[in-house]
Amino acid sequence: MGIRKKSKNIGDIAEGKAKETTGKALGNESLEKKGKMEKAKGKVKQAVERGKDTLRH
Repeated sequence: MGIRKKSKNIGDIAEGKAKETTGKALGNESLEKKGKMEKAKGKVKQAVERGKDTLRH
């Protein structure tokens, strides 16, 4: 996995976690759900990149 994609995926996960935590703290369900979705998106992208790396080697 390229360092650029890896850092972007980790950034998505971190940003999603921040939104989720903020949503919980403020009682904002919409923000919490958006955070969970963004975090999941980052994890899926990271898993896909790992799979690509496995197939390349």
